[in-house]
Amino acid sequence: MEDLSWISRPSLRDPVALYAFSGWNDAAESASGALWNLLSLNDSLDVAVIDHDGFNDHQVSRPIVSYEGDDRIITWPETRIYAIETEQKRDLVVILGEEPRLRWKVFTRIIAHVLSELGVSEAIALGAFIGQVPHTLPVPVIGVTDNAEQRLALGLLPPTYEGPTGITGILTEVLTQAGVTVTSLWAATPHYLSENSNPKAAQTLLVKAEALLGLDLDSAGLDRDVKAWERRVDKAVSNSDEMSEYLAELEESADLYSPPPDTGGQLVDEIERFLRDN
Repeated sequence: MEDLSWISRPSLRDPVALYAFSGWNDAAESASGALWNLLSLNDSLDVAVIDHDGFNDHQVSRPIVSYEGDDRIITWPETRIYAIETEQKRDLVVILGEEPRLRWKVFTRIIAHVLSELGVSEAIALGAFIGQVPHTLPVPVIGVTDNAEQRLALGLLPPTYEGPTGITGILTEVLTQAGVTVTSLWAATPHYLSENSNPKAAQTLLVKAEALLGLDLDSAGLDRDVKAWERRVDKAVSNSDEMSEYLAELEESADLYSPPPDTGGQLVDEIERFLRDN
């Protein structure tokens, strides 16, 4: 597999994989933010890299130029696979990358191959979508699983969405066909905060994954970020009587899948400007 480069092949204990992809599957960077938090709080091993040169349209998602001192560095889109050797009953494999734009069947088969080589038999897919939901209420999470009792016990909402899917959904299907048990967790994020990262949704995804796996995934590490985010958003809302009224209406009629009403457009711009400037 010329697109795949192995860095290390650790021997892992009953590993479970968690994966998220930025882009269409990752409203408000909630899913990727959850896994970046997990990586930031743990020592991890670089396991493998998937080069996106054959999977990406570089005119749409361009490489990034940066500088370290006088050195000019170009960072190309890629997907990285990490391992976390825990002190718990199971080790973790974390997959993070940008949603590819080409050759999804080949791309997902590469990931399935890596997970097979690492001995992964269970995986958690994390995603997030924009819904007509308020930030003041608990984050709704859709659970895509064959275990209805488990979904009920964890307070997960049943899936009803039909329509276009992203790389997260395709990878879930490929892994399932390969014999991996996959549960998908999708957080609904407020449409009026879609341009800002959402640590509350990220934390909720980790909390649900913790309950599902019986593992500590460091969800508490986001407590400070969540509180700061809530203070900023509450302040932005309190500065606008119209936004306060709109939020009260939304709390009474939250809908995961309905598009936001036209009357909210100007208010959305207003709150996003406030958050950018403060």
